[in-house]
Amino acid sequence: MPLHKFPVHMWPRLRLREGLCSRLPAHFLRSLEEKRTPSPVHYRPHGAKFKINPKNGRRERVQDVPVPLYFPPESQRGLWGGEGWILGYRYANNDKLSTRVKKVWKPQLFERELYSEILDKKFTVTVTMRTLDLIDQAYGFDFYILKTPREDLCSKFGMDLKRGMLLRLARQDPQLHPDDPERRAAIYSKYKDFVIPEEEAEWVGLTLEEAMEKQRLLEEKVSTQLRLPSQARGQRGGGESLGQGPAHLLPLPSVGIMRPFAPNILQGLPFVSVP
Repeated sequence: MPLHKFPVHMWPRLRLREGLCSRLPAHFLRSLEEKRTPSPVHYRPHGAKFKINPKNGRRERVQDVPVPLYFPPESQRGLWGGEGWILGYRYANNDKLSTRVKKVWKPQLFERELYSEILDKKFTVTVTMRTLDLIDQAYGFDFYILKTPREDLCSKFGMDLKRGMLLRLARQDPQLHPDDPERRAAIYSKYKDFVIPEEEAEWVGLTLEEAMEKQRLLEEKVSTQLRLPSQARGQRGGGESLGQGPAHLLPLPSVGIMRPFAPNILQGLPFVSVP
């Protein structure tokens, strides 16, 4: 594709229309194309386009300008609640006539142990005070993970947890409290509003590179299964028709992908596996 004929901001979308990216599921492609504005964290929005100036009583136009944030790699392994590093400047010795020097404002981090009802596992996670407040507002850790969108979660670890929770809810996994079916049924009934099809839950939270690798492995498995019936027919002397091979194929199992930076606490869960 001649990319020089298109603006630079259109190149990521054009990439999704060709090759392996064009064969990705439609719901995953829609999630990549949706660009939502994250909730304000480090600034207070005006909530209106015009405000009255208290000094002169005139109506003035106002604008909500988000504060640029930088999310370091360690933020992807924790739950910072949308907080990040703010890169700016300050005056030396608080003197405006002096030289400006660079300054980085960082959130205060804590390590807390959080329990997930759906996964029945405790996680030691790096969080901020805002994360704990949001968990209290959502009435639970699982509700916070399931309700918070990707742009507000700002964490690969959080999206992996969401995928694991959605998969367990979609499959109604009997391994959750196998000795207490009443408790298991109560948990699945508590989070029934978040149930989505398993085919969609498998792709939640994957990056484009991970999704391409997953699609490549699925296509490779299909091609392998399509070759096996033809080889068997050749050994039997071609007694079966060509149309009977793909009809007897079994449904494909889900293929998990291990992220290189995924914490070790995720390795024991059913939704993180090595293909």
